[in-house]
Amino acid sequence: TAILKTLEEKFSDEARFNKKLSNFSWLNTGGEADIFFKPNDIKQLAEFVKLIKRDYKKFITLGAGSNTLIRDGGVKGVVIKLGPKFSYTKLLEKNVFEVGAATLDKKASDFAAENNIGGLEFLTCIPGTIGGGIRMNCGCYGGDISKILTSVKVMNGEGNIKDINKKDINFYYRGCDLPSSLILLSAKLRGVTSNFEKIKKKQNELINKKKNSQPSQVKKCGKTLKNPESEKAWTLIKKSNCENMFVGKAHLSKKHCNFLINSGDATSLEIEELINNIKNKVHKETGIDLELEIKIIGVDK
Repeated sequence: TAILKTLEEKFSDEARFNKKLSNFSWLNTGGEADIFFKPNDIKQLAEFVKLIKRDYKKFITLGAGSNTLIRDGGVKGVVIKLGPKFSYTKLLEKNVFEVGAATLDKKASDFAAENNIGGLEFLTCIPGTIGGGIRMNCGCYGGDISKILTSVKVMNGEGNIKDINKKDINFYYRGCDLPSSLILLSAKLRGVTSNFEKIKKKQNELINKKKNSQPSQVKKCGKTLKNPESEKAWTLIKKSNCENMFVGKAHLSKKHCNFLINSGDATSLEIEELINNIKNKVHKETGIDLELEIKIIGVDK
């Protein structure tokens, strides 16, 4: 079609067609994206969204893929993954710094440590990017991103850029009401005055806590199901005798049963089937409906 030809001419290095997405998911599954775009900078991104807006009203922005299950049929449309230039950290004033949306959470935490900014230690344990973290209000060990955020810079489907103050975003447990049509470009984060040794000590304590309780060195995703108000999701999974359930090569971690593992060539369909089996069993046993914490995108094969 005309739009594909234009994209090919204009963005020969950055746009890919029928791009395999499994490499961009920690679970290592998923089909292809019709159009996959990795912009080098904001100018290029604006140019791209203006070009596609007539043919593709919606697009998906992919972060680190640590919390995303991509279905086997892939994404019928556009997937945007911000390039390396969207990963940066810049000190603005005492305890406040700007961070690109593609920056890994751990990198933001380390930058804060180097600048004696406390309060961001928890980010060292979160395997995603800042952009994805803001979308899902990521958190652990008592911290969450809404507590350290002051504002975000976004681009809309017209290629226009604006800043949104934290007070104009409604954050809740593992989510926020920022429209999915906006692309997060960067954020301003604020911590508290501390010192490097103290921050490092706290980071290491949290890392060890995580190592002892969560699986590592395997094809896995972030936590699968949200904790309901009453108790932790993993205790409900255990209580309902779901911890040994599996579908094909998809199963739960022996170390922490709210983590999915792909121990071979599991398909997204098998993983999703396992999630649904667990949700159904927990509901049957406890009457509680567990909600997804991971994000599922794309279509079935």
